[in-house]
Amino acid sequence: MSLNLSPPAPRRKPSLTPMIDVVFLLLVFFMLASRFGQDVTLPVAGGGGAGADWSGPPRLVDIRPGAVALNGVEVALSDLPAALAPLTDSPADPVVLRPSEGADLQRVIAVMEALAGAGLDQLILVE
Repeated sequence: MSLNLSPPAPRRKPSLTPMIDVVFLLLVFFMLASRFGQDVTLPVAGGGGAGADWSGPPRLVDIRPGAVALNGVEVALSDLPAALAPLTDSPADPVVLRPSEGADLQRVIAVMEALAGAGLDQLILVE
């Protein structure tokens, strides 16, 4: 019976180089494969200020969390362009949008898109 009195072989530490290579390859892959979104902008007429001439009846759209009101009277969002038609002479007539407290940005954008879809593109957004 022989005894093995030699010291144990030192443990070999794993190399991190292959793992770092894989991480960098994944990083490059996802950077090249990702699709960068386009910034979406909403055209809002600016520069009117206090000196702009107003013609015709008032056209104030209150944007509330659960409803939309035209000059204080609640209307459905789908009926808003039709309700604004008698108050405007042309699509160039401005419409004032006033979000109330609690109305989220998505609601404001939905109203703006509904009006722009009806050809009303002179929208004034006030606080």
